[in-house]
Amino acid sequence: MEYSKPWLTFERQADLLINERGLIADRDCLIAHLADIGYYRLSGYWYNFKRKPVSDEDGEKDERFVEGTTFEQVWKLYVFDRQFKLVVLDAIERIEVYFRTQLTYELAGATGPFGFLDSKNLPRLTKEDYEEFLERCESEFERSREPFAVHFREQYGDVHSLPPYWILVNIMDFGTMLRLYNGASPAIRNKLSGDLGVSSRVLKSWLVAINTVRNICAHHGRLWNRGIGTRPIIPAAEKDPEWHEPFKVRSDNMFGILTILSYLLDRIAPETSWRERLFSLLKNLNDDELRRMGFVEGWHECPIWKRHLANLDQEFVQISGVLQ
Repeated sequence: MEYSKPWLTFERQADLLINERGLIADRDCLIAHLADIGYYRLSGYWYNFKRKPVSDEDGEKDERFVEGTTFEQVWKLYVFDRQFKLVVLDAIERIEVYFRTQLTYELAGATGPFGFLDSKNLPRLTKEDYEEFLERCESEFERSREPFAVHFREQYGDVHSLPPYWILVNIMDFGTMLRLYNGASPAIRNKLSGDLGVSSRVLKSWLVAINTVRNICAHHGRLWNRGIGTRPIIPAAEKDPEWHEPFKVRSDNMFGILTILSYLLDRIAPETSWRERLFSLLKNLNDDELRRMGFVEGWHECPIWKRHLANLDQEFVQISGVLQ
């Protein structure tokens, strides 16, 4: 099908939303936000306020808003999501820094500072994967302007084309770090995952999902009610029943991601105030908005959350009917 929608000025976009689709808004204010943020970035937040997508005889969907929908409602969600992503990124940073540190510690301790230069020390990588991994390391090291990377190049570059693990792991991107973890020996993978109370298979799926969330945040995408394509694995009930009873945690919504982050922070940063900041934001959402994130009836009985709820201000716990 050929794309035929024309380019529209910000003023015409505002008129389309107000006059043809029924959005209640101050026109000048709407134009300003369309110019600052863009129609399609905002459209992810007003989608839920559209009428049910019924097509007419020509196959055109009904793009009108539910009667009474205001731009203030849409803007509230956008602002929430912007703040929500900052809170989520804070948890991801704690987890990522911890994991980089532990991965470096175990690999260097077992195989030496430059153990990655011998493919035998990364037995789970094929020859092609290993060569690609080294190419990525070289590229990322050459591009890095981190002071410790610059110092190593200037001081030791005549002998070493790559730095030791503890420098290398801190300049590689998340995806390269995942390759390093995937290539590590079973003993190291099991040690790292065992310290966090899960299997190496589960931890790998969590790291992949966390990287996806991290990328969404980094590219300023919508997160609050988003399903993650790379679904993490929920630990099996027979091995870890707290994920299943008396509330079953699903992995296809944001509640599942938040539960994983909370679980990991329990082990990495048990004194964190992250949950207080999270709940301080969540109290601004209504029941429907919370359900779209996966906060459904019974969630507060999940042991991963319940052990913390008693220590939180009840204003944060009793956010709405869904959360009571």
